[in-house]
Parts: sequence; C-alpha cells; structure tokens
Amino acid sequence: MKAEAFTSCKATQAMIEKTSREGVTTVFHRVREKKTCPFGSGGTCCRLCYMGPCRVKDDGQDAGVCGATAETIAARNFCRMVAAGAAAHSDHAREVALVLLAAARGEAPGFEIKDEEKLWAVAQDLGIDPVGKSKNQLAEEVALKALTEFGQQEGELSFVRRAPQKRQEVWRRLGIIPRGIDREIVEMLHRTHMGVDQEYVHLMLHGMRTALADGWGGSMIATELQDILFGTPVPIRAKVNLGVLKPDHVNIIVHGHEPLLPELILLAVRDEELLAQARAVGAKGINVAGICCTANEILMRKGVPVAGSVLQQELAIATGAVEAMVVDVQCIMQGLGQVARCYHTELFTTSSRARLPGVTHLEFDHHRGLEVAKEIVRRAIARFPQRRKVEIPVEEMDLIAGFSHETIKYILGGRFRASYRPLNDNIINGRIRGVAAVVGCSNPRVRFGDLHTTLVRELIANDVLVLVTGCAAINCAKEGLLVPEAAEMAGSGLREVCEAVGMPPVLHCGSCVDNSRLLIAATEIVKEGGLGEDISEVPLCGCAPEWMSEKAIAIGQYFVASGVTVGFGVAFPTTGSAKLSEFVFGGMKDYVNAHWFYEPDPVAMARTIIAHIDAKRKALGIDVAKERVLYDMDMRRKLEVV
Repeated sequence: MKAEAFTSCKATQAMIEKTSREGVTTVFHRVREKKTCPFGSGGTCCRLCYMGPCRVKDDGQDAGVCGATAETIAARNFCRMVAAGAAAHSDHAREVALVLLAAARGEAPGFEIKDEEKLWAVAQDLGIDPVGKSKNQLAEEVALKALTEFGQQEGELSFVRRAPQKRQEVWRRLGIIPRGIDREIVEMLHRTHMGVDQEYVHLMLHGMRTALADGWGGSMIATELQDILFGTPVPIRAKVNLGVLKPDHVNIIVHGHEPLLPELILLAVRDEELLAQARAVGAKGINVAGICCTANEILMRKGVPVAGSVLQQELAIATGAVEAMVVDVQCIMQGLGQVARCYHTELFTTSSRARLPGVTHLEFDHHRGLEVAKEIVRRAIARFPQRRKVEIPVEEMDLIAGFSHETIKYILGGRFRASYRPLNDNIINGRIRGVAAVVGCSNPRVRFGDLHTTLVRELIANDVLVLVTGCAAINCAKEGLLVPEAAEMAGSGLREVCEAVGMPPVLHCGSCVDNSRLLIAATEIVKEGGLGEDISEVPLCGCAPEWMSEKAIAIGQYFVASGVTVGFGVAFPTTGSAKLSEFVFGGMKDYVNAHWFYEPDPVAMARTIIAHIDAKRKALGIDVAKERVLYDMDMRRKLEVV
C-alpha cells in the first residue's frame, strides 16, 4: 500500500517509504497485518478467569461460563481500562512528588523550585498555610501532602474542592468523590475480579470515582508539581515535525511522559566539556528534540522542537540521524528496539518500571540524575561517527505552545486584570460559539493525524475555540493550526477575537496529564459567571478522535464525570453490549449531566459537537443575539439600582 494511504504528513510518508525500501518493520507495516478482534473491540471478551476466556454474544441469551452477561463483561473491561489509565497518570505524579520532595531537601542536584508563586497557590489549595515559610520548607510540605493523597483511605482528595460547588454536590450525592488515588484504583481492580461486582451501572459509577481520582488527583498533582519544579508554561514559539532533526548535530530524542530526566539532559547539553566532545567528533553541536508527551512538556517550558507524535517514534530513528533515543514510560513501542538495531541509534530505557529486551538500561535516579543525563549525552556523542546514510525530511512547521489556564487568564486580561471575563463575554455575545477540547493519541488504524486536523478545521470554521493536548496537539501543529495566522481559517467571530488578542484559534495546553488544566479552565469559566453554575452548563465538549490507550478512556471518563460530554472515534469498547452502550451514550446523563458519544467520521463528529454546543447555548438563553435598545431618560429613571 502507498504511503499516502497512511497519512497526509509528507515527512511521515517519506519515512514509511524509506523503511519499506530498507526492509525495516514499523507500526505502519504491522497494523496492516493485524486484524482487530470483534469481541475484544466491542468489550465482550472476558479473560478474568480460566474457566474461559469467554467471548459473549449480545443476544440476551449468551453468557460466560460463570453466567456473566455481555453488559457485565463490557463494563468490567471498560472499568479496568479506567483503572490502568488512572494508574499510569498517577504513578507519573508520584514520581514528580518524590522529586519535588528531594529537591526541597537539597537531595536532587539539577532540580530546583522555579515557580514560587505557583507553589504558594498549590499549598493553599492543599490546605497548607505558606506564610512565614521558606521556599524549600513550603515545597517539602506540599510534596509530603501530595504523597498522602495517594494512600489516603477516607475523606476527599484536596483538589476536588477546586471544582464548582454544584459539581461537588453531584459527586457527593452519587458517592463518587475519590477518597485516595491508590484506594480507588485498587478497589476498581477488586470489583472487576471474577465473582465480585456484576451490576454494570454500579461498576460504571465506581469507574467514575476512579477516573476522578486521576483527573482531580493524579493528573492534577503531576501538572501542578511540574509547574512548581520547571515553571508554569507561557506562550512560546518552536518548530515541529521530523525536519527539526539536524544533519550536522548530535541528535538526541527524548520520548515518553515524565519530563524529569529530559530537563536534566537539556542542562547537560549546555555543558562546555560535552559540547567540545561533540565538536571533536565532527558535529557542530547537540540537538535535543521530543516525541509524544515528553515533547509537549519540554516544548511548552523550554521551546524544545518536537520531532513528532507517538506514531513517528520509529520513523525518527529511521532518518539515520538520531544518535540516542531516551525513553521512560507509556506509549513506548517494543518495535523501537528492532528499528534501533537497524541503524546506529542507541536506545536507552531509564525508568525502574519499564524495560525493553535487548536495549541499554540506564536508570534515572533523581539523587544522581545529572550524572545519568551526562552519561547519555557522552554515549550519544560517541555514536555520531557511526552514522551511515542520513535522510531527514525537510518538513517542519512553526507552532506556539504553552497555554496553561493561568496563561489564558493573562493573555485575556493582562497582569493586573487577568480574567476569563473576555472569554465568557465573547461566548455570551456569540463571537465564540463555544469551546472544544480535542485530545488524545494517534491511531494507525485510521489515517494518521487526519481525523484531528479535519475535525479541528471544521470546528474553528464554525467559531469554536479549540484546546488541544497530547499527540492531538502535535498533529494539529504539523498542519499549521497552532499559529496566529491560522485565524484566517476561523469563522468571522472567532477570527475577530484571535486577531484582537494575537492568539491562535487552537491553543496548545500541554501533555496528557495536562488535561487537568482543562478542568481548571472549565471551572474558571463557571466562576467568572454568566455561563451557568456548573461545568455541565457551559457550551463545551471534549473528544479524542484517534484515541488508542487506556489513559484516553480514563481521561474521557473523568471529563464525563465532571460534566463534559465526550466523543471518541476509531472504535468504542462498549459497542458489544447494547445495554451498556445505551447507558454510556445516554443514561449516564441522568447521573452526571454528561455522556459519551461515538463517531468515527471527523466531519460528523464536528457537527455533533457543534449541535451539542448550540443546545447548551439555547439552554442558557444566549442562542439569539439580544436586540440593542437605546434608553431614553424615562427608561433610565425606571432602572432599579442595586
């Protein structure tokens, strides 16, 4: 099959053709050989015990050996995905909290507190009085308090109090406020064990609780503590796509999700001794680029170029220009090892939680992280003379990233009048129709990146402001959607706002844990007033058109539980059960005033999102522009002054 069938990205096409010529197998080759399991994709294959595994038809009569029905099996599988996704984000957060604690105690060379203002704000949200404490004393208390959120057995997670009061009341009424992050994940796994919870609605309610432990717990802790350690992102210009690799430099790619070691690698590559070593082997310098969510983390704080999203990890190595690829956790393909062996690239695993067979393991330890970073850089330099043929695609694109929820406030109102008021006013007056969050992975079972970009173009053309994270952000960036000039593609109202502020119509808000920023942004809209008293009333929708990971399910579920309707493309893991799908796509709304929807076509998904936003506008009474009235003196006298 021709490379054009996989993607419209020219750089990706070139590398697919190159690997095909060279006999190197990548994700794009493997996906054509593997068929999806119809029972597995619909959620009705049960592997929880070895009386089976059982594949169950949804005909009202079939059941597993134990008697489990299609809806029970699908609900268990769905909830296990939520638990795994929440565990991934939360384990990431735990590692960041441990590094913050070590940095505060002076035990982590290379790490320091970069954002003291954010430290104070987070401390107060965690119930800690910051007054009279040094920066490091306060950071130590914040880290210790964050770590207690994981093992807490009773009560409520601290960040839950950030949500609108009305949303908290919904959660309390349903009994789904998370008590502790680890507790909810463990209980979810227990409930889905063979012979435990077998009522699908009851399972799904705890699935919401587990997801909330991610969104308002693990992910939010990761985001906030990373801002404290590395600085809260502000808008920054950079480059994206495989063309950011440099033929005359030592190229190091960092890939994964935890920005801890990558931050130290960025420090190490500025070391004059290492730069001299690079020049001694014929390189002009050392170039660091990112893949996947690590890319988003160091992009939005340091302006480090992005080589690509998750599906380009093998292709980056295939350029022949990458001396070292450094990976940690999540979205790392095992095929990387085989591809790296075809070239001169040294592949490093660095997390105690993840290894690849036949790959160099150089473990990150925050007590000696800078030593590890320098060792990786030295070994990358040593690989430079081993290069063979280098073929770097020319494609690269400008982007602007770094729109944290604090930044959005700032760009709308300035330092002294920072506020969501201009955003709310422009939603109320109709210049901005509403807001859509387009998030999630890339999936090779659809044309890579096209669902994201087709959907986003349709949304902004209809005056919907788009917030992007993760690989969705990278794919949109490659198509020129993350620069102010993209406002030319927007509808007249959104274009007017973007041009007045000088911002793109598509805002890069970070990595996958940074979806928690979107929860805070939605809450800020509610608090600002004029658009309802709960997140569920705001003209807002979320979607993941190309999702593929369990983390995406966890993210989607915590958005739905927070009052945001969410759409997924590609496939949906409940469609094997009519009863469960009926609940997920509709009945869930009776519990949390939001629901899921499934739509694989990006244009149809855009229409569904726009219709949802329009329905929210109508419910708020802002669907029709109010007629302007010129008041005479008699009318003014009749006005009541409060």
